[in-house]
Amino acid sequence: MFQSILDDLKQAIRSGNMITRLIIINCIVFLFTAIGGALFPAAYDVIFPYIALPGSLFELVTRPWTVITHMFVHAGTMHLLFNMLFLYWFGRIVGDLLGDRRILPLYFLGGLVGAIAYIVSHQLLPSAVGPYAVGASAAIMCMVATAGAIAPDYIIRLIFIGDVRLKYVVLFIIFMDLIGATEGNTGGHIAHLGGAAFGFIFVRQLHEGTDLSRPMENFLNKIRGWVNETPEETKIRKKKKTPLKVAHKGKPAHKQDNSPKSQNFQAELDRILDKIKDDGYESLTAEEKEFLFQASKK
Repeated sequence: MFQSILDDLKQAIRSGNMITRLIIINCIVFLFTAIGGALFPAAYDVIFPYIALPGSLFELVTRPWTVITHMFVHAGTMHLLFNMLFLYWFGRIVGDLLGDRRILPLYFLGGLVGAIAYIVSHQLLPSAVGPYAVGASAAIMCMVATAGAIAPDYIIRLIFIGDVRLKYVVLFIIFMDLIGATEGNTGGHIAHLGGAAFGFIFVRQLHEGTDLSRPMENFLNKIRGWVNETPEETKIRKKKKTPLKVAHKGKPAHKQDNSPKSQNFQAELDRILDKIKDDGYESLTAEEKEFLFQASKK
């Protein structure tokens, strides 16, 4: 039975989209931490400071990996459940409109900005902000804000309420974080707001032609290439010599693509994104949806 479950998980990770993979990874990490905390509480108390994000700068310098590990650690079942539901709902919208390739970079960038917000708040309000932070909430709030900014009039159906435009749902979630920052878990709510702020900034910059997720995407692709390369490929890469470069004293070449084809593509993409912002995703024609789908692959 356990082998069958393991095979199902492997298949889901291989064939699923990035949202599915992130949910599976978060659930697996929670399973291990929950079981470890229940069976070996003393050992878990020792390990916890090495996987949670510390507010202390000294601890952070000695445990820099915690800026990543804390995004996959959750404090309880309900903490995990709500985070994964929000990741599924809002991450799916972001993936459909901006492409699956942007999900993981946004997850990490939102989590990192949220971590910075938490650490700063701990320095300014040490008595109100807890010593450690865990959870994917800041990363997921980045997804929430990105979805609301890219498609504010996207219609979602809520239980007991009915159809609601996405912008109102996003504003309500952010409003609850603002209230929560004054009532408890101040550092956590400030981290959430930091992640949301990055989501809004990302979409604003994307409209202006700058993709803030691209550097992180390139970095993750490089790591993925290193992990997946065979031993033979590793040997070949290490043996490669740096090619001879010839320096010229003239003006550097202008690398920006100003071709009419490139300009027309960007103009059409901007027009479609503006249309989504003004009238919602459902207002797009079949041709515009296909163009957006192809653009998300680039």
